Amino acid sequence: MHVKYAYLDQQFADFDSYIPELREWVASGEYTLGPYVEKFEKKFAAFIGVKHVIGTNTGTDALILCLKALGIGPGDEVITVANTFYATVGAIVAVGARPVFVDSDDRYNIDVSKISDAVTPRTKAVLPVHWAGCPADMPAVLAAAKRFNLKVVEDACPAAGATIDGKKVGSFGNVNGFSMHPLKPLNVWGDGGMITTDDDDIATWLRCYRNHGMTDRDHIEFWGINQRLQPLQAIVGCRVLDKIEATNAARVNNARRLDAGLADLKEFVTVPQRPANMTEVYQLYLVSVKRRPELVKFMYENGIEVKVHYPLPLHLQKAASSLEYKRGDFPVAEKQADEVLTIPAHQHVTAAQIDYMIGKFHEFYQQRS
Repeated sequence: MHVKYAYLDQQFADFDSYIPELREWVASGEYTLGPYVEKFEKKFAAFIGVKHVIGTNTGTDALILCLKALGIGPGDEVITVANTFYATVGAIVAVGARPVFVDSDDRYNIDVSKISDAVTPRTKAVLPVHWAGCPADMPAVLAAAKRFNLKVVEDACPAAGATIDGKKVGSFGNVNGFSMHPLKPLNVWGDGGMITTDDDDIATWLRCYRNHGMTDRDHIEFWGINQRLQPLQAIVGCRVLDKIEATNAARVNNARRLDAGLADLKEFVTVPQRPANMTEVYQLYLVSVKRRPELVKFMYENGIEVKVHYPLPLHLQKAASSLEYKRGDFPVAEKQADEVLTIPAHQHVTAAQIDYMIGKFHEFYQQRS
């Protein structure tokens, strides 16, 4: 049996259904911002439960603009987690600030108990990541931020629709970033990003800054840049947003089936905690495994496209050498980098495929126990 990691050909197999709206858009001549982008922004704002959404060209742009909107720049520090995708830290560096890492918890998210020790007089913000669609402990993050008078920027890029006590991620922080990269839960035909905020002044500044600083065609308020969401992606985003609750529910069901099927392999496979008050959206289904190199080889030999996200934590990357971290500084993140495995659990994986993968896990470890 073949279990694919990628699924975009299946998700967008109904391409012809997009054509009428695309024809309408082309005929409208609204190729930069305009009503299609505005429609998506309002729709996503209602979905997340915030006052404002500002569409951007990428999720990375969204994070950069979030930090800029808070006035964060050279000489400032931003606390984030050592276990995340490169863009989180790249955004901090892009505004001239210094990333300060803390270790992960056993859910692959920021260990909130470590935040206080990382605060210095230069710390301006905390940037938790809802890694792989799993909500970080935002009540605890907000409490730590309040104690030290810090701003909070959520990296919600992989987590559209995830919740904590029924409240959507991306609605907790001062200003927050989402991605619509093709392999995110809310995805489009290329790149796209969104910023969410309830702050009117921040929203006004962001709409201006992402469009060259223009207040109208003939005037600029300040020097801005072009980081606009494209109308084509807004059209696709609206249609995908209509289905995201069903998509996320399918991923949750697949994850629960995997959780149950792997439960008796605790000696070899560690499934992270699933707090009852949190809803994950499983952009990635992650577990920690023993004998990972052998297991990956075995899975591919049996048609199962597992992945590793990621084998080297950020503080040990060459790009981070100037930060002067070393192996052993963040032992949990380092251990996870050695053991984490991503298993296909997207909405197009079938129950039969889930059972097949569970069976192969048991086969692998039984042969080696």
